[in-house]
Amino acid sequence: MTSEQALDAWVDAHFDEEVRFLQELVRVPTDTPPGNNAPHADRTAELLKAFGFEVEKHPVPAQQVRAAGLESLTNLVVRRRYGAGRTIGLNAHGDVVPPGEGWTHDPYGGEVVDGKLYGRASAVSKCDFATFTFATRAIEAMKPERQGSVELYFTYDEEFGGELGPGWLLRQGLVKPDLLIAAGFSYQVITGHNGCLQMEVTVHGKMGHAAVPDTAVDALHAATLILHALYRQNTLYRQVSSQVKGITHPYLNVGLIEGGTNTNVVPGKVVIKFDRRMIPEENPVDVEATLRQVIADAVAQSPGITVEVKRILLANALKPLAGNQPLVEAFCRHASEVFGEPIEPSGTPLYTDARLFCERGIPAVLYGCGPRTVLESNAKRADEHIDLEDLRRATKVVARALAELLSA
Repeated sequence: MTSEQALDAWVDAHFDEEVRFLQELVRVPTDTPPGNNAPHADRTAELLKAFGFEVEKHPVPAQQVRAAGLESLTNLVVRRRYGAGRTIGLNAHGDVVPPGEGWTHDPYGGEVVDGKLYGRASAVSKCDFATFTFATRAIEAMKPERQGSVELYFTYDEEFGGELGPGWLLRQGLVKPDLLIAAGFSYQVITGHNGCLQMEVTVHGKMGHAAVPDTAVDALHAATLILHALYRQNTLYRQVSSQVKGITHPYLNVGLIEGGTNTNVVPGKVVIKFDRRMIPEENPVDVEATLRQVIADAVAQSPGITVEVKRILLANALKPLAGNQPLVEAFCRHASEVFGEPIEPSGTPLYTDARLFCERGIPAVLYGCGPRTVLESNAKRADEHIDLEDLRRATKVVARALAELLSA
């Protein structure tokens, strides 16, 4: 039996245990907002300790957590040292958007039906808590001589940008791996992804009675001018193409509009929040400057209107670093063997907190458990789920790649 076959056999023998582990993770809600994620970290630490892992709990100071709009946040670090050599970090996030409506399965039940495990965060990305944990257990069970270390980073701030998750661990000097593997999907080895700029636009007019509208300044009318301008930009973005496989063009999404006080009152204030996805080739400074100018121009001829524009989030694109080749080669080869089809490096239109590692010069790839597309998993929609065979095979791929990268 080859070493790869032995690792595969260990994963198969312990797969029911891995599924139960994932079910336990799904059953503790981590809806963000409101972002009360410390209880999930506590439960995860209990489960990891049962495997013999020593778990470091790193609570983020409450003041910083509240300032970010969250309630509680504890990041987890597990360090497994095998000898001198490079450190490979594996990062997945436990926070997730609220379940919303339309579920036919309990979003916190971890129910298994027809080979699929249902639940919020089952696909993004509590599944990779399981993938990374059991891959680490698998390589340790084989007990050959290894060099280097594995570190597991289970964090809770990806939905709000990652600055209090991996960003906080990095700034505190608590982690500094030589290579990073971040949560991903099974059929792609991701080496690049889009950046994201989120902005809040507050339009101020003058509230007034609807019976005498001339005494007011309609903020909603001005807001519609801004919306028309933003959607015009979205049409223009289709003319710009990325050279990164898997990424198409920039785009903009208006995700929230709030304003007004009643149907018989002219709105005096309207708030618009939007999300601008940036392809790796774009310069975030230029993108933001252009959008601010588009907004200003849209209301330049609107007397009585003032506009405040605030950046909510700036997440840079993930760009491949030269040192990521060992990761790319190992994952592409083993994934292709395990899944029986060519699996190649590509980009994704998503943005992730893996970028925070690359910004510090740490080469990274995204690989983990999941389907071919986000749509197939119902991630961030009702009935999110993971195919258990993808979980099994992705765990084998990660175990094989770790064994190769740490081989003596």
